[in-house]
Amino acid sequence: MTVTTDTTGTTTGARLPTRWLVLAVICLAQLTVVLDNTVLNVAVPSLTRDLDASTADVQWMINAYSLVQAGLLLAGGSAADRYGRKKMLLVGLALFGVGSLAAGLAGSTGELIAARAGMGVGGALLLTTTLAVVMQVFDAEERLRAIGVWAAVNALGFAAGPLLGGVMLAHFWWGAIFLVNLPVVLLGLVAAWALVPESKSAAGQRPDLLGALLSTVGMAAVVFAVVSGPEHGWGTGRVLLPALGGVLVLGAFALWESRIPHPMLDLGFFRDRRFVGAVVGVVLITFGSAGALFLLTQQLQFVHGCTPLEAGLRTAPFALTVVALNFTGISTRLLRRLGLPLAIALGVGTLAGGFAVVGAFPAEGYGVLLTGLVLMGAGCALANPAIAEAIMGAIPPEKAGAGAGVDGTMSELGGSLGVAVLGAVMNSRFTALLPVGLAGAGSLPAALADARTEGERADVLDAFASGLRTGQLAGAAVVLLGGVLAALLLHRAERRKGDA
Repeated sequence: MTVTTDTTGTTTGARLPTRWLVLAVICLAQLTVVLDNTVLNVAVPSLTRDLDASTADVQWMINAYSLVQAGLLLAGGSAADRYGRKKMLLVGLALFGVGSLAAGLAGSTGELIAARAGMGVGGALLLTTTLAVVMQVFDAEERLRAIGVWAAVNALGFAAGPLLGGVMLAHFWWGAIFLVNLPVVLLGLVAAWALVPESKSAAGQRPDLLGALLSTVGMAAVVFAVVSGPEHGWGTGRVLLPALGGVLVLGAFALWESRIPHPMLDLGFFRDRRFVGAVVGVVLITFGSAGALFLLTQQLQFVHGCTPLEAGLRTAPFALTVVALNFTGISTRLLRRLGLPLAIALGVGTLAGGFAVVGAFPAEGYGVLLTGLVLMGAGCALANPAIAEAIMGAIPPEKAGAGAGVDGTMSELGGSLGVAVLGAVMNSRFTALLPVGLAGAGSLPAALADARTEGERADVLDAFASGLRTGQLAGAAVVLLGGVLAALLLHRAERRKGDA
């Protein structure tokens, strides 16, 4: 028994018997990409020592991957629709594997930065094709559960990155955190070639090369400005120039897409309230989530004295809750019973409540943190699949890659903004509460180094903890706002559809 693909790229006929094996292959590929977003953070001391890397070098090692990936997501999704989602999945795996090998064997900072950029190209193709393939392989009845599993793997990879990095560095040199990708990539290539059916849009339009160039340059410039803001200052030319340039280029991209007959991204999607509501939800929820989790890891390491590995273990219940609720199908059953708007509202309300518990009720014991993490995980398990379904369900099946590109791009943008802005909120509160004699210190290590007495050190730590709490509560507010807006827009869209 097989599944065929019609001229629009939608699956027809009986269900593919190997569809859950296909999902396993997809999730394996997805996991490697998400892991590499965070796994390098714990290797900073080793990289600084072994490669004689400066602070700027380290930042480029980390950001080269996310910058290239964010810039290419829209183009990658369009390429998957035009040339075949299985084909682009295989190309993405191959590029990611080659980049991982080059990164693991890099002998200088320049080589490692270039290798990370290459991994970002493969990662962009994988992030878009994995979700697009899920949309093609599963019918409407099973799709919600499949998307839930896909979303759970995302959460697992995000949380497990520092943990895996810590374990690898405890036994091997830093290059091993990249070389461990190679057997996974080889397994993924064989399994994808054998199991994943091909699907693509049969419209046969010419590739939108200018659109791909404009979207890549514009998104990369905007994300670069966002990640550079906290270090260089939001009002500096190094931040304002790429931000302004990126916005202008994205404006040119929108103008170009609106005037050509076969655009890479159909701007008509944004006239659909369901699509707009889901996009708003993605940006604001990832803004609050990524920023608040970033602050939480700092709280555990700087305030509570945890190592990176200990911090990863303490935050693991967040991802484990997401995995448990999605893999058992509990979140899918709730989503079907509640409907998309109410599921998103309840999910983000629970997520925001978890952030508020962590931020507003600090405690030396682990119980309060555990409660907050479980609430956060439960909220993500319900809200994230609902939002992904809302985005992908609002566009034609033959544009599944483009929809996945939008979802991934908005997630990257929201996450980068969250880390930068909530980090700035935290730092502003921290510096405002520093003792008068330490007011010029721009960071926690600098303030602690300048502190002359134990009392001043305690005041510095209290100021930092207060800044973290302020950032967490700001993140909770943004998450709640995003969920309410997304739920309202989706509710209005469904009501309008029902009246039509």
